[in-house]
Amino acid sequence: MKAKKYTEEQIIAVLKEGAAGAKVADLCRKYGMSDASYYNWKAKYAGMNVSDLRKLKALEAENRRLKQIVAEQALDNHTLKELLSKNF
Repeated sequence: MKAKKYTEEQIIAVLKEGAAGAKVADLCRKYGMSDASYYNWKAKYAGMNVSDLRKLKALEAENRRLKQIVAEQALDNHTLKELLSKNF
C-alpha cells in the first residue's frame, strides 16, 4: 500500500481553502495533486473539522476492534457446535 502524502489535517485545510473560493485547478497545482484527489477528498471529508475527524477515527478504530471480537466469538461458537454435534 502506498504511503499517504497528506495528513487528514492537511486535506481539511486544502478543502477549506477551496470552500473559501480558490479554484480547484489552482489548488491542485499549488499542492501537487490531481483534480480527482481533490474531489475524492471533498466527498469524504466535506464539512468536517479536525476535531470531527479525530472522533471519526476513534469510532472507526473502536468499530474495527468490536468487529474483530464478534468474528472471534462466531468462530468459537462454530467450533463448539461442530464438537458437540459429533457422535462419540
